[in-house]
Amino acid sequence: MSDEHYFSADPSVAFQRAPVETEVWGHELRLASGSGVFAQGRLDIGTSVLFRETEPPAGGRILDLGCGYGVIGLACAIAAPSAVVTAVDVNQRAVLLATENAESLGVADRFTASVPEEVPADAEFDEIWSNPPIRIGKAALHELLLTWLPRLAPGGRAVMVVGKNLGADSLQRWLGEQGFPTERVASAKGFRVLETRRA
Repeated sequence: MSDEHYFSADPSVAFQRAPVETEVWGHELRLASGSGVFAQGRLDIGTSVLFRETEPPAGGRILDLGCGYGVIGLACAIAAPSAVVTAVDVNQRAVLLATENAESLGVADRFTASVPEEVPADAEFDEIWSNPPIRIGKAALHELLLTWLPRLAPGGRAVMVVGKNLGADSLQRWLGEQGFPTERVASAKGFRVLETRRA
């Protein structure tokens, strides 16, 4: 199954796990990815740029939006021992893998993966971290972001990585127009790292 279909709720391809080992913010992570989930068997370039160009969160309530097998949220949980991480994905396999990875890394008490509708409607987050699913299309992406960005606590921020050729600059402008001031904090390997603030 190609990455273009990783956002399927229930992928039809046979499920096979694949190990991923990576170092994030000075911490070694040994994770399981899987078929039918974004970036099977690897850390994708966008996420690697996100990690390399940022400092880890200090703690607080963190949302990993479109978590895949959980690498961003798990890295946040490992790097910030006081962080409580909620990871969401429409892909049931991604939720399963992220949950398993949290258990194997010993952070399951501070990391919860679920499908979006299982997140309490009144949940607020200090930070949102994401390599958002750009390929779902502009309308669906805008709906996704307008669903979750308002859940930032006052003064909260979102940190996202988006490919320049996939519309990072126009997305930055659009976010500002929606009342979420956004600045580019880094650019590398064809990707932009964007920081969005809740005004």
